[in-house]
Amino acid sequence: MGIFSYNSTMKLFTNFLEVLQSIHEQSFLNKDVKDANSQNLQPGRIYWDKRPAIVLMVVALCILLLHYLKFNTAFYATLNLWFSQVSDNPAAKVMELRRQTFFPLVTQAWWGFWHLITFVLIPVLTIKYILKEPLKNYGLGVGRLREHIKWYVLLAAPILSFVVIVSFRDDFSNHYPFYKLAHRSWFDLIAWEIVYLLQFICVEFFFRGFIIQACRPAFGVNAIFVMIVPYMMIHLSKPWLEASGAIFFGLFLGVLALHTRSIWGGVAVHVSIALSMDIAALLQTKGLPQHLFP
Repeated sequence: MGIFSYNSTMKLFTNFLEVLQSIHEQSFLNKDVKDANSQNLQPGRIYWDKRPAIVLMVVALCILLLHYLKFNTAFYATLNLWFSQVSDNPAAKVMELRRQTFFPLVTQAWWGFWHLITFVLIPVLTIKYILKEPLKNYGLGVGRLREHIKWYVLLAAPILSFVVIVSFRDDFSNHYPFYKLAHRSWFDLIAWEIVYLLQFICVEFFFRGFIIQACRPAFGVNAIFVMIVPYMMIHLSKPWLEASGAIFFGLFLGVLALHTRSIWGGVAVHVSIALSMDIAALLQTKGLPQHLFP
């Protein structure tokens, strides 16, 4: 009856639930004994695991900061504040700076800078000085990635095919790349892609490393579903297909991150998809750059 028959679909769904059950069981395996030994707790008492509370408050703060500080308006306000300290005419200085050739690229660097601060630096400081845990516990190692690389390929392949199809839609080609001068020169395109793709390392560490690994001891596999909510919400400014897909994309990347104990498979998937989206959109609109520099 085909690969999408009722029986085969239900079997895939059942297998998926079994994977979630396995992750959940591993999360709580000998947890009480380990917690008692590592924190000098009295066995038999019910203790509040404060890690999720700390981490989710930090997550709320980081997303709040990012939402209000990553945009050009915040960058211009910062420039005005700076020039007001060193110049009698800060507005003129800002306008002079905005006329520079690479100023639009600098604004994208500002956007990337705040992703680095909120999605990496603040979480790393939280892990190191508040949770006092090793960073390797938060998905920065290779883990079991090699054993499960095929699942990342299976996740990315249909999405890459879908990118080719939707690249013919005006809402897609007009939305990507975010940097509207990426076609101007190869320098613009490469510099933009470096900022853009590094941002995905920040995103993967924040959502598939920081959130789910910190919440896993208390929530087990439910840490994935806790992570999905803010992950979907950061996509609300994007086309509805991408925002909707973030729910399921976040689910599968979360499962794989917990299963492999590594964020790097998710980084590879995100980078390959994002790069293909930008290139596909350029090919459908302005074309690839023709000059090395503008």
